[in-house]
Amino acid sequence: MKEKITAFINELITYDYILFGSSFALFIIFIILALILRKKIGLAIFLVLLSFTILLIGPTVGYMEMHKYLFKNSTTLISEKKLQFSDAIVVKGSIKNESELDFKSCKITVNIHKVSKNIIRKHLYKLKPMRKMHFIETDISIGNSKEFKVIVEPFTYSKEYNITLGAKCK
Repeated sequence: MKEKITAFINELITYDYILFGSSFALFIIFIILALILRKKIGLAIFLVLLSFTILLIGPTVGYMEMHKYLFKNSTTLISEKKLQFSDAIVVKGSIKNESELDFKSCKITVNIHKVSKNIIRKHLYKLKPMRKMHFIETDISIGNSKEFKVIVEPFTYSKEYNITLGAKCK
């Protein structure tokens, strides 16, 4: 757990510090405003609740949405082929940088999950894939795309399956 927290802190960018600082500043401002307006109980309670909401939800949602905007990318599945003489699948895809920043590295995830006609099982299979694989692509400049090829092994599932791609870049 300590390693994950350290890695998270090391990967923060300047915009993250601005977001966290402004959320904390708004928290302090609303608490002070609630103290000043303590004679109006309803308004003071509302300001305290608003300040704690900003403190807890603001950085979390802001971080996710800001990174979605700053590091916007798209992944495309070009082809997939199950090998006949070995228990493996070859997945070919591409990642495109759609943001205004160069990507230093992208962690690309390949998920393989079962297919079901039952709606509930279909969503459960997406949450818990049969096989999951990660790899890193580096140096993708603005507007460019990079193709990749991954061999997922061992893979012995013989029924119908889906492959999804995703990427987190920085």
